[in-house]
Amino acid sequence: MKALVTGGAGFIGSHLAERLVRDGHEVRVLDNLATGRRENILPLAGGLELVEGDIQSYERVHNAVRGMEIVFHQAALPSVPRSIQDPLTSNATNVIGTLNVLLASRDEGVRRVVFASSSSVYGENPVLPKREDLAPLPIAPYAVAKLAGEGYCRSFWRVYGLETVCLRYFNVFGPRQDPLSQYSAVIPSFISALLERRPPKIFGDGEQSRDFTYVENVVEANLLAASSADGIGEVFNVACGEQVSLNQLMAELCEQLDTSIEAEHCPERIGEVRHSLADVSRAASTLGYRTGVEFAEGIARTLRSWPA
Repeated sequence: MKALVTGGAGFIGSHLAERLVRDGHEVRVLDNLATGRRENILPLAGGLELVEGDIQSYERVHNAVRGMEIVFHQAALPSVPRSIQDPLTSNATNVIGTLNVLLASRDEGVRRVVFASSSSVYGENPVLPKREDLAPLPIAPYAVAKLAGEGYCRSFWRVYGLETVCLRYFNVFGPRQDPLSQYSAVIPSFISALLERRPPKIFGDGEQSRDFTYVENVVEANLLAASSADGIGEVFNVACGEQVSLNQLMAELCEQLDTSIEAEHCPERIGEVRHSLADVSRAASTLGYRTGVEFAEGIARTLRSWPA
């Protein structure tokens, strides 16, 4: 397989690129290194080609796509809070950038695009677990942009015949997730605080829940989505199907780190979903997806890989 990974120097993208290289595929990475890091793919330097560039440039994307069979579109400007502060930039990267990837893929005869969407598209829909046929009610601009990306993927399949598969990720975590960003995800943020003997900040009462998904499960879902004969033009949840509150997350981390530090509770943040839990039965029946790494084991692996 000749595969392009957009955002391949980022957290999820670098894990996907690593697996593709390990499996013997020809891999190219497109990344502007704004949130991705060169060191994430340095160990793979001999096994892949890095193209530096921004997905907001059609020309740059077109050059990166040329000769590829599969495009794994992971590049994005992540974070709900960031999108609330700067919706224009979020839209430019996450909507215009995605449209550029689809246009370039169509023009270069790419066989399939696998698009990284987000569970945030469900937004205010209160039904649990989240099923793909539920009405999306996105709150934050980031979620709106991801839903727009799904719509473009569906359009390019129906109108132009470009095969697309959309994967709605649920709270992905694992090694290489940046704990230092002001928009850092909750797990690396908590780990960093606990290791520094600081109280992690919980926005709200801590009973809000997430379906935390170890990154290896997401990589496996992408590979299945790229090769499956079924599911073209469809959307699939990618998660563990396990509901974990932030208080439970704190307890798990404290137990594995053998510490008793308590969290600092802060006011709730605007635009965040209260509860999230995935129904992964569609991905299981159509793509053959299975949860390979459960939550507690994923936490253990993340802690083992944490920089000293």
